[in-house]
Amino acid sequence: MLSSVTVSASAPDFRCGPPPPPFGAPSGPGVMTPDLDEEEETKSKDDLDQPWQVIIHNDPVNLMSYVTVVIRKIFGYNQQTAERMMLEVHHKGRSIVWSGDKERAELFVHQLHEHQLLATMSKVDG
Repeated sequence: MLSSVTVSASAPDFRCGPPPPPFGAPSGPGVMTPDLDEEEETKSKDDLDQPWQVIIHNDPVNLMSYVTVVIRKIFGYNQQTAERMMLEVHHKGRSIVWSGDKERAELFVHQLHEHQLLATMSKVDG
């Protein structure tokens, strides 16, 4: 036996309170906005302007030949440069393979991670 279900044309309104403010608008009288000093803005801009280093660290998993191939592929170095960097990683435990702006350093570290290499980035002390 089938029973009939009555569906209301309008769904009940479960919202509590007024609708949210438009995107980017302050949300009420108690809203605090961050007060940025010029010094803070300059400091963060200086952080971006300072060079960053991409560092490959030694790991017990990857073959030296594989590390060389990955360095050549990602950074475009010639065979001799890539082998020198790989040997530095092997003997000293790490090698700085690139230095430059922060966004590109982040990209290179991400690409190295995609190739299963242990890599980090650090700000150049200046």
